[in-house]
This record gives sequence, C-alpha cells and structure tokens, in this order.
Amino acid sequence: MLIRLLTLLVLPLAALIGIAAPASADDISATGRGVVRVVTIAVVDDQVVGFGHGSGFAVAPNRIVTNAHVVELAERYPDNVVVGVVPTEGDKSYQGKVIAYDVQRDLALIEFTGARLPQTALYTGPIDEGGAVVSLGFPGNVDLATARSAADYIRPTSPVRSEGVFSGRRSLSDVEVLLHTANIARGNSGGPLLDRCGRVIGVNSAITRGEEGDSTFGFAIADTELAAFLREAKQPYTAVGTPCTSIEERLRQDSDADVRAAADAAAARRDVATQAALSRERALEQARIEAERRRENVMAIAGLLLVAGALGIGAAGLLESRGRRRAAIWTAAGGGVAVVAAVVVFVARPSGAVDLPTASVARSGPVVEDKALGRLMCRLIPERSRITISSSEDVPLGWGAGGCVNGKTQYVAGNGRWERVLVPEAEQTVSLLSFDPATRTYANTRYLMSAAGMTAARAARGDTPGQCTTDPAAITRLVGQQSAVRATLPPLPNEKLVYSCTSAD
Repeated sequence: MLIRLLTLLVLPLAALIGIAAPASADDISATGRGVVRVVTIAVVDDQVVGFGHGSGFAVAPNRIVTNAHVVELAERYPDNVVVGVVPTEGDKSYQGKVIAYDVQRDLALIEFTGARLPQTALYTGPIDEGGAVVSLGFPGNVDLATARSAADYIRPTSPVRSEGVFSGRRSLSDVEVLLHTANIARGNSGGPLLDRCGRVIGVNSAITRGEEGDSTFGFAIADTELAAFLREAKQPYTAVGTPCTSIEERLRQDSDADVRAAADAAAARRDVATQAALSRERALEQARIEAERRRENVMAIAGLLLVAGALGIGAAGLLESRGRRRAAIWTAAGGGVAVVAAVVVFVARPSGAVDLPTASVARSGPVVEDKALGRLMCRLIPERSRITISSSEDVPLGWGAGGCVNGKTQYVAGNGRWERVLVPEAEQTVSLLSFDPATRTYANTRYLMSAAGMTAARAARGDTPGQCTTDPAAITRLVGQQSAVRATLPPLPNEKLVYSCTSAD
C-alpha cells in the first residue's frame, strides 16, 4: 500500500547513491539495525495531499519510538494518514499505528506487525560532558541528494551516522534535552542519539539555525524524559547502567581475570593435594609404628614359646631320670609342640612394611568437573562485563551431570569448561555460553548480527539436539556444528556478560 501511495508523488530527485554498511560489526551498526525510517502519507479521495518522514528506533521487536511531530498528522487525522515503518534490513516496509503520543515531550510510540526488529537499550548512567555521541537517522538533505524516486523512501537502507560530543543538559519548553554537536537535519527527527557503545541516551528532536557562520547544535529529548514517557505508556524497555568500555579492553581484562581464577583454582587444588600428601605421610608413619609394635609382640611370643619348649624338653629329661617315663613323654611332647609353634610364629611374623591405598594424583592441566550442581543463581559481575543491550538480571541455571543444563540444553567439554553456542531463531544474536564448575563462573559472549550474518550462522548450525544426550556420535556432531558457527562470526563480539553462580537450593 505504501508503494502505491508513494508512486502518486512526483519528486524531482537525484540518482541514488548507496550507503554502505561497515565491513565488520560494531556497536553502532548493531544498534542501527533497530533504527527505522518513519513515513507519513496523507490521502484524501485517493489522492496524496501530504508526505513526511523522520526516523525512529525499536524499544521492542514491534514497537518504535519517534518524535510526536513526525506523526502529528497521523494523530490528528488517523483515517486519512498512513504511517509506514521502513527497517534498515530486508526488502519490506510495514504499516504502523500510533499507540502513545506526548506532544509536550515530543515523543510518540508506534506499533506494527509483520517483522521483529533488534531492540535498542536505554543508557541510564551518567553522561560526561565532552563525551563522544553518535546520531543515527535519515536526514532529508541526504535523501534529496541520493533518492531517484519516491519509492526509495520506503526501501530499506542503512541509517546515516554522524559523530559529535555531548555539550550538556538544557531545558527546552520545560523539557529536559541534551545539547550536542553531531550533525543532524530534517529527517533525523525521532532518531536515536547514542553513546559510543550504541546505547540510546536521547531522541533527536530539533536543531539550532546556523546564521552568519554560527555553529549548528542539535537537541535530543533526554534519557530521563524518554524513560518517563515509556513508563507512562506502560512500555517495557531495556535499561543499561554500566559504563561504556571497549570490547577489546574488556576481553583482555576478562582473560586476565580468567587466568587469575584458573590459577587460584589450581592453587586450591595444589593445597588440597599437599594436605592429602601430609595426611598420607602421617598415616604411613603411624602405620609403621603400629606394624613394628605388632612385629615385636609376635617375636616376643615366639621367644616365650621357644623358652617354654626348651624348658619342657629339659623337664622331660629330669622326669625320665627319676623313672617317671609316662610323664616325661608328655612333657617332652609339649615342649616339642612349643618349639615348633615358636618356629612357626617366628617365620610368620609381620614384616613391618605398610601399604596404604593409592592416593589420587591432582592434575595440573585444565580439568572439567562432571557432576550435577543442582539449581544455581548466577549474578552479574559488572566489573567483568560489557553490556550494550542486554538485561543485567540474575540468571537461574540448573546444572546437571554431563553438561546437561536446565534438563534440555547439552553443553560440551572444552578449554577447561563446559561450552555451548546458541543460534536462536527469533533474535539476531549468537551467544557463546560457557560455565566453569571449578570457579562457578558463567559467561555469555554475544554477537549482535546482521540479517545476512544470522542466515549464515543458522545454516552452519543445522539441526541441533533438542535435549541432553550422552551419545558420543551426537556429542561429536554438536562439537562440529559449534565450530562451524564460530567460523561465521565477526572478529569481535559486542557484549560479554560474566556471572558468579551460587547454590539456589
């Protein structure tokens, strides 16, 4: 419908110049996939009588924030104005409707159906004056220079980015705004103002006029106003308050932390092994003492039997000399038995050697524990994490034996921990999940992918087990699939969330 309406417009526009997306994924590009062009087309008696466009961004897979003035005609004349939502990826545009409208804050919320967009996150932490900011949107002067027909306004294309600095908070008509130097123009209205990690800090709304060489500044509806508007509209949103750090620095620091944690775990294992060795030595010494005592006792018994036998034989001779032959025979026999018993006891005496069960040897290399840990509650470690769009809420984890998680997801052992690569169907993310039972550290390394990247990752994944398994062939196949998915990923992830897990039982 949007194409049919726009073809009624006659616009003398220049040739289209494609805006190429960056070759590798970055935080701004990842956020840009949730930025849309918002178009409004006024129709009276099947004739187009008005056309406007601005920008917007997804706060939910099917809901868009934009400026109120972008969709003002749709709010005033809902039966005569069509609202279009044009994503940055794909080949379709969608019709939307205004579901929340705040003229004072100059904010509106649009709902549409037919597609799911990667949603953006609102940064709720402090913004430093002079800090870098990035604007994303569809400036009208770029459209005038590049579009060749009206249909180009509803053809998905990448948003234009411009960079500047945050110049402070101001009040504009009793609304808190952010003053910044990122270049914006008509058409950027409703688009996001981002920090360098791609989190939304404001909604571009207005610009100052540059006259006689004056600099041009942009005004963005502040994060505080946006949050209040979304709360009043009963629209859930993702909020992130952790400071912005580079992913390279975070990965390096987290790798160092992993090394330290592994070293601590190895030291703990060595301490256990040392204590076990000391206990074994003490047990051996005590066993040697006991064995020597038993040996001496047995030899003493043998000596007593030998003496008793000799005395018996001597007594038999004395009895024989006195004519008591019968008594002499019995006495001699008893003495002989005693001597034989003495010999037997002496020969069978304990050797004094001791032998304890062989102690297990602690291995110094990476060892993956394989045992059920039960229900765990994993809490984010902010100083080890980098978050751009994800929630920082606790993560429950049911850890079973053999890498079976929550009774259905199979992990595989590798690199001293349990690992799993997840490629969901409904999100444009790939997650590398890992769990170290020794330190009870859970990590989620997330790649925010393009639509083409997700297609490649899903093709590499193929069909994965829908349940836990101990079948060696299935495990081998899963390892191969995970390696294939890793090969499709960009060089660097966008997020890494690290959690410390404790028992929830």
